[in-house]
Amino acid sequence: MRVLLIKMSSMGDVFHTFPALTDAQHAIPGLVVDWVVEEAFAEIPAWHPVVDRVLPIKLRQWRKQPFAKQTRAQKNAFFNKVNEQRYDLVLDAQGLLKSAWVTRQLNAPKVGLDWSSARERLASFFYDRKINVAKDQHAITRLRELFAKALDYPLPNTPIEYGLNHQAWLPLEQAPNPQSQPYVVCLHGTTWQTKYWPEDHWQALITQLNQQGLKVVLPWGNAEEKARSERLAQGLNEHQAQRALEVWCPPAPLKLDEVARLLKHAKAVVSVDTGLSHVAAALDVPLVVLYRVTDPKLVGAQGQKVTHLCSPLAPHYIKKFKLGQEQASLQGLGVDDVLQMLNKQGACHG
Repeated sequence: MRVLLIKMSSMGDVFHTFPALTDAQHAIPGLVVDWVVEEAFAEIPAWHPVVDRVLPIKLRQWRKQPFAKQTRAQKNAFFNKVNEQRYDLVLDAQGLLKSAWVTRQLNAPKVGLDWSSARERLASFFYDRKINVAKDQHAITRLRELFAKALDYPLPNTPIEYGLNHQAWLPLEQAPNPQSQPYVVCLHGTTWQTKYWPEDHWQALITQLNQQGLKVVLPWGNAEEKARSERLAQGLNEHQAQRALEVWCPPAPLKLDEVARLLKHAKAVVSVDTGLSHVAAALDVPLVVLYRVTDPKLVGAQGQKVTHLCSPLAPHYIKKFKLGQEQASLQGLGVDDVLQMLNKQGACHG
């Protein structure tokens, strides 16, 4: 059986799909999956052994200039290439109008979520077969159920298994050697200001980890994150003089596969709510995720070694603090709370 999967973005959504792929691989001998994904995430699907071809799509770019000559040419070339392959079915695992539009361009039976299950209900009109999946479940659970119903196998009652081919990944050459210098990765970059963890909290955590013989690694992906990493690496803030810290800050932004290798060989990872937390979860690294103003119930990082720390305001998705909320959003997210969770996971000793 050959299936074409439509799951284009975001990073978290892509990683949420892996456990369902693992279920399907176990249930259907000889299953082959090709995957249409946004170009920015094109290297990720191939990490799963059941994925044969990764088909990068420039949908975000096309939507900016939908009537441009170059856009039309790229669309035609992309769909002509995909339709050269025969598929037993196309599975839209995203349930959005944009993913449904992509699905409709493909020459195979089309399966997706029904009216009551899709995030954008009108998407359900584009499918030949419609699947009902309850919405009040974590995204990973929903996807496992969708795949089971779409591909006709019993939904397994087993723990989450990402099933990625990461066993042979070597440590990152330029990073600290995990054997001689065990390290903790701190993922401080995220999208909303309200999701950040204060820099003085990060610095206090770094100091505590150093005292336990652990180096700290501070990857970054843009100029703002680089500046924060450098401040933390130098032990600088407006209240303190410079302190000597055992920290490695990459001199250049790392590629996604390099970040993944860095995470895989970490002693532990501490992260705010960001896409890279899902990468760490999929790699079975001890992980503590700080949910300051977002709720992990439906889309949080999940895995055998994942711990969530949630503030009382986590369910409220606050993008701008009102009076009194900023301090309340840090309740339960103190440095000692993080260290306690790392100790429980056995990850806080060098």
